[in-house]
Amino acid sequence: MLLILLTLPATAQGRKSVSVLGDSYSTFEGYVEPSTNELWYYAKPKASQTDVNDVTQTWWHQFITRNGFLLEKNNSYSGATVSTTGYQGNDYSERSFITRMKNIGSPDMILVFGATNDSWAGSPIGEFDWNNVAGGNMKEFRPALAYMLTYLKNRHPNAEIIYIINSDLKPEITSSVAEACDRLGIRHIQLHDIDKTAGHPNKKGMTQIADQLTDFIAR
Repeated sequence: MLLILLTLPATAQGRKSVSVLGDSYSTFEGYVEPSTNELWYYAKPKASQTDVNDVTQTWWHQFITRNGFLLEKNNSYSGATVSTTGYQGNDYSERSFITRMKNIGSPDMILVFGATNDSWAGSPIGEFDWNNVAGGNMKEFRPALAYMLTYLKNRHPNAEIIYIINSDLKPEITSSVAEACDRLGIRHIQLHDIDKTAGHPNKKGMTQIADQLTDFIAR
C-alpha cells in the first residue's frame, strides 16, 4: 500500500498538462477560469442551441481524456476575438485573446482555438509587422495574432503550442493564422467537415474535433 501511495504522485507528475485558450467552442458551465467568462455550453442547454449537455462531450475533455493528459486551465470566453474589435465594432478588450493569454497557467501543451469571432464579426484584418509585434494596432486581427503567438512562444518556451483553425472561416483569416504559425514554428491543424448547430459544434462535431486533433498530434 505504501508503495502504491508513493507512486501515485510520480504518475500524476508524469502526465502532460494542457491549457486551452479559446472562445465559445471551448466553454462549458463550471469548467472555465475565471468563472465570470461568458459561456455557450451549459448542463441544461437550449435545444435550438446545442445537444451538448455534459462536459465529457466537449472536444477538449475528450482529447485530454483519450490521451491521458491533465487539464491545467481552460480560459475560454464566448464571443471572444483575438483582436480587441468585436461585433458591431465594439471594444472586446476584456474578453480578447491577447488579454486572456496571460492567464493560462504553466502547461506542457497549449491549445489555442480562436479567430472564429474575428471572422464572423468582420474585425479589421490589418497587416503583420514582425519587427514590432508588441506595438501593433491590437484592434486589427493580424497584429493581435502576431502579438499573441509571439507572447505565448516567449512566455512558455518549453510548451508545445498547437493552433486549431476552425472550418468555414474567411480565407484571409485562415491563411493569416497559417502564415503566422509557420513563421513562428507553431504547429497548426485545419479542421474540416465539423457538424455544427447554430454555428457551434454539436455532440458529433465535438467528437470530430477530438478525433482530428488526436490524429494530428500522433503524426
